[in-house]
Amino acid sequence: MPSDDTALGSLRVLDFSRVLAGPFATMMLADLGATVLKVERPGAGDDTRSWGPPYDPAGEATYFQSVNRNKTSVALDLGTADGVAAARAAALEADVVVENFRPGVMDRLGLGAAQLRAANPRLVYCSITGFGSRGGAALPGYDLLVQAVGGLMSITGDPDGEPQKAGVALIDVLSGLFATVGILAALRHREQSGSGQVVEVDLLSSLLAALVNQGSAFTAGGVVPSRLGNKHPSIAPYELLPCADRDLVLAVGNDRQFAALCEVLGDASLASREEFATNPERVRNRDLLRAALEKHLAQRPAADWVADLTVAGVPAGVVNDIAGAFELAAQLGLSPVVDLPRPDGSTVRLTRNPIGLSATPPRYETAPPPLPGRAAPQWPGRPDRS
Repeated sequence: MPSDDTALGSLRVLDFSRVLAGPFATMMLADLGATVLKVERPGAGDDTRSWGPPYDPAGEATYFQSVNRNKTSVALDLGTADGVAAARAAALEADVVVENFRPGVMDRLGLGAAQLRAANPRLVYCSITGFGSRGGAALPGYDLLVQAVGGLMSITGDPDGEPQKAGVALIDVLSGLFATVGILAALRHREQSGSGQVVEVDLLSSLLAALVNQGSAFTAGGVVPSRLGNKHPSIAPYELLPCADRDLVLAVGNDRQFAALCEVLGDASLASREEFATNPERVRNRDLLRAALEKHLAQRPAADWVADLTVAGVPAGVVNDIAGAFELAAQLGLSPVVDLPRPDGSTVRLTRNPIGLSATPPRYETAPPPLPGRAAPQWPGRPDRS
């Protein structure tokens, strides 16, 4: 049961979503105190329950574990009248409904936004789709597909290599975050007006919004960006560079940092050369600059350069694997991992919610739920809603 010192402890969320974008959004709400009731298919559950390996020590797919903590789960067959009736009854007691079926599916079931909000006007109804509910309604919303057709792969990878996807389903995560923001905005509006509303988020629009400077290069500048590998289209040096033993990353964002870099390299004159004096000039002459930097960096191991550059205020680092990234976060006191209890007394280790709140911090109360059996949905106990 959510503790009463959480930000969303009086909120009920009925979660029909599966895989990643929707479950990520509802987990964010659950971490902040909401009571989330997850609806799953009888016998199979969320698709990601079978997406493995890898598995955790209890044999659960780590994919499912990543986005379903702090939830209660119920199995409902939405292909039956009884299942739909039970889902509708739960929705009429909910504050928020989240679903990511193809457009039209929930309407055909009698669980669409208009149908539920007619009986529960305060309901906030969030639909997450791949390509919206109009011309792209029939298109399947898989992250890899959206990365491809949405342009992200065209700017990811080596210039002479093939287009690359991001190493994680990034568009699903971004869409889940946009959905969470939309839900919270709708809830704020409900506080003021007494009425809920429909929140719509699609993966393609989320990707286009997340292109930020690369998107505005096209919309405002008429430039179609292309793949640059690890180079930045507008900043230099901002890339991966070889040292005596391994690569390091330099992320030099201004002229002051570049001057400090040159001092550490023992070649202060680089910063005063006309072709390197300003960032636009460094971008225009990036190949010449890279050759000059490589000559100096080859003299010492990457870790030695990182230590000196960090002291000088120059952003630099080595490329960690995932284990190294968690180790770094722990060393910095960020406590990146939380242990959540299972009913059998074991625990599952998951990544901490990155949001810090001084008065109502995220909670970590229960592990992702086991595959549920058939039962009538019941909202878990929680603080009084009055």
